[in-house]
Amino acid sequence: MSALKVGVVGTGNIFKSAHLPAWLAHPEIELTAFCDINQERATRLAGEHGVPYVYEHYQDLIAREDIDIVDVCSANLYHSEIAVAAMQAGKHVFCEKPDAVNPEEALKMQEAASASGKVLMVMRNNRFRPISRFVKQYMDEGHAGEVYTGRCGWIRRRGIPGKGGWFTTKELSGGGPLIDLGVHYIDLALWFMGNPRPVAVSGATYRKFADNSLSDSIHSSFGEKQEDGTFDVEDLASGYIRFENGATLQIEFSWASNIEAETQFLELRGTKAGLQMINNDVKVFTEIAGALCDIKPNLPKEKTGGHAENIHHFIDVVQQRAEPIFVPSQGVDMIKILTALYQSAKSGKEVRL
Repeated sequence: MSALKVGVVGTGNIFKSAHLPAWLAHPEIELTAFCDINQERATRLAGEHGVPYVYEHYQDLIAREDIDIVDVCSANLYHSEIAVAAMQAGKHVFCEKPDAVNPEEALKMQEAASASGKVLMVMRNNRFRPISRFVKQYMDEGHAGEVYTGRCGWIRRRGIPGKGGWFTTKELSGGGPLIDLGVHYIDLALWFMGNPRPVAVSGATYRKFADNSLSDSIHSSFGEKQEDGTFDVEDLASGYIRFENGATLQIEFSWASNIEAETQFLELRGTKAGLQMINNDVKVFTEIAGALCDIKPNLPKEKTGGHAENIHHFIDVVQQRAEPIFVPSQGVDMIKILTALYQSAKSGKEVRL
């Protein structure tokens, strides 16, 4: 079987740390071309990994007839533009999250995938972590009963990425931690709950640390900082989502807060059992033989954060060996939720979906 040739648009930290190792580890993949407005960075990285072609403009990369897959790791604003152009040119697309900066752009991606017949997948790496797979199977087998409410979040003490650059510029990013981190855990919660249809959201956003330069999170190294750059996004968002089946979900995401430590969490409460994920641990709270019981499953050790598994699953789908765990319509629904939360925060009112 001939190798699938991959072209990459955006060679910054998320590509180097999460995407690149996954592509390099797969025997069916050949990295063929890099594209980045930072030509020095792209050329250096291409030289380190034997990638023969480097471009400044993504249109030149997509025009190559030998490219089978385009990996999109650009600023959020350009995800849809690049993905749609790549699919229209007959390429499969793997895209870093978030799917897009608004529902209209996410819908364009879904429509391009449908029209082209090409595979479009957006990073949902947390679905592939051992703890997530355990929770999903536990829920699908009905052990939790009716799951009627939950809460999730990713809160940092000090971890603003690329301060002053595109991460903190709303026009380029679409928002702050809500769109940056919220994609991960809102997606997991909905996936575990069986993707119930959201009907209303309420949200609030805050920007209190724009002038603070302290950092205690490795995640603050993502993006490129710019002195005296733009910071017009929130650094904390909270909210509440109601679903058609009566279930609810509380959310909180922050890049900076006066808390004890950075924490990722997801809690779901069911009539038979509740589940709690905190960082890399999961616990089940239930009743057994008339007694309240706390159960800590013995799961495989976390290795890659799910990034490699997600990309390798994408390759399996492209090669028609697997059905996709993620489909574009789920991305459209996600961006609708995030956009409505921002609208609610601005208006101070609940937004119906």
